Amino acid sequence: DNVVNAIRAEVKAAGLLDTRDNCWDFFINKVRDNLHLVLCMSPVGDAFRVRSRKFPALCGCTAINYFHPWPKDALVSVAEKFLADVELTSDEIRSSCAQHMAFVHTSVGETAIRYKAAERRNVYTTPKSFLELIMLYKSQLADSRATLDMLQNRLESGLIKLKGSSAQVA
Repeated sequence: DNVVNAIRAEVKAAGLLDTRDNCWDFFINKVRDNLHLVLCMSPVGDAFRVRSRKFPALCGCTAINYFHPWPKDALVSVAEKFLADVELTSDEIRSSCAQHMAFVHTSVGETAIRYKAAERRNVYTTPKSFLELIMLYKSQLADSRATLDMLQNRLESGLIKLKGSSAQVA
């Protein structure tokens, strides 16, 4: 009832009688004209193929957009944004890390093209794989820093014990 009452004015403006059936048909046609659905699926692995077989209408009445690789400037910008919260000694090092991450991602994409030509197998580099590269760097950096802090503490406590022992001997 709410739908019919809400659309009644538009039905009258279109020059139709505002009966319940006309209102409902007008609403359904308006939804069909204006409803757009976006499904994003990666072509990697079997999931896309399996879904296409289970639901053939997904591929029957769709437009499949293949997105081109990100430009290097966009990769650098994304890397700098995600590295902004990482404690580094200078902004120059942060910028160098971002440049290197972009270089690695683009070179993997170029190597994937050569691999496909040689082996006839696809290897995909996606925006998600670039973000995973950044997250891997951040986690590896945190792990390395924790290990170095632990080793530094061990060394300091060992030196304190050695000084204490040498004072007792002397």
